[in-house]
Amino acid sequence: MKEMIASMVLAFVLGGAGICTADEGRTEKMSDEIMVWSVEQGELVPSRKVEKTDADWKQELSPEAYDITRKQGTERAFSGTYWDNKREGVYRCVACENDLFLSSTKYESGTGWPSFFKPVDEANVGIERDRKLFTVRTEVHCARCGAHLGHVFEDGPKPTGLRYCLNSASLDFVEMELP
Repeated sequence: MKEMIASMVLAFVLGGAGICTADEGRTEKMSDEIMVWSVEQGELVPSRKVEKTDADWKQELSPEAYDITRKQGTERAFSGTYWDNKREGVYRCVACENDLFLSSTKYESGTGWPSFFKPVDEANVGIERDRKLFTVRTEVHCARCGAHLGHVFEDGPKPTGLRYCLNSASLDFVEMELP
């Protein structure tokens, strides 16, 4: 009985601190509740930011996805899985499955990377200034796990005028009929 109570207290304390034990003994920190748009539910839903160790990310992601999402790498133009994808569905973060972009907002930009004119919701992506490569660009990342997705530029089509130029390796595609 004492052991069961001790386990419950430990679970409560760790859960309250935002730490969850994941499969195979890995630990991931779930902190900072946020609201993200769920395509399947059609509304903003509560979620938590995901933080994992570098070793966990390296183990869970393909080498290319790890390099791009965790080390801000990029794939060669016209080489990614989704640059020419024309199927209907939702593009999700490869690292945490956060809904990011709908196929209905994807367009052919001629750049060789999947390009979109808007995310499923502004809450699902984050942006920050990127001063690497001797230029200033705007990096796009997943709001839930911080995965680097690509960059956003102000040369896209109407109605937003934006071009979210993303790496296929940072995305998973789920084919589905959209409303």
